[in-house]
Amino acid sequence: MKSADIFEFYRRLAEANPDPQTELEFGNTYQLLVAVTLSAQATDVGVNKATRALFEIVKTPQDMLDLGEEGLKHHIKTIGLFNSKAKNVMAMAEILVREHGGEVPADRDELVKLPGVGRKTANVVLNCAFGAETFAVDTHIFRVGNRTGLAKGKNVDAVERSLEKKTPKPFRVGAHHWLILHGRYICKARTPECWRCPVVDLCGYKDKVLERKKK
Repeated sequence: MKSADIFEFYRRLAEANPDPQTELEFGNTYQLLVAVTLSAQATDVGVNKATRALFEIVKTPQDMLDLGEEGLKHHIKTIGLFNSKAKNVMAMAEILVREHGGEVPADRDELVKLPGVGRKTANVVLNCAFGAETFAVDTHIFRVGNRTGLAKGKNVDAVERSLEKKTPKPFRVGAHHWLILHGRYICKARTPECWRCPVVDLCGYKDKVLERKKK
């Protein structure tokens, strides 16, 4: 995709959604970190259902330690891999209290040292909490990048590097949100809804679905 088309691609997504936000629900940076950690191989909807009651009582890493691992499991048992995620979240809380004064560090290197936190999770937290120009590539963004030709790559790291290089300045903070929402609701995995896509003419996908299928 040419530079002018990339700019127009983002411009249209931005016009349709001027203030894109994550669909995860949270009240502070620590709750965001927990929610993103829990969202691995789970839907935002499922995570939100599990964390609403949890976040009423857990607002800090110390609150999480006071709740305890079994208490946490009770809240998140509907989420996939909840046993291992509970262990990671508790270990994470311990480190945040011991080494960071209970605060979430605004540094990728420090974030990825935390149990259960990989580069993608760190990028989401840095972007959503601290306004950093990061590109957290999940399955949706990987698909959109490759399918449209916006940012091709054989793996998530390659797509992230491509987005980092190609995304114009005005759109760098919001890019992650626009792309994930586009992949979630329009450029879907099985059947992309090209018939209602605002960037269909810019997209390089050959097998466009230009007519809505009748139910």
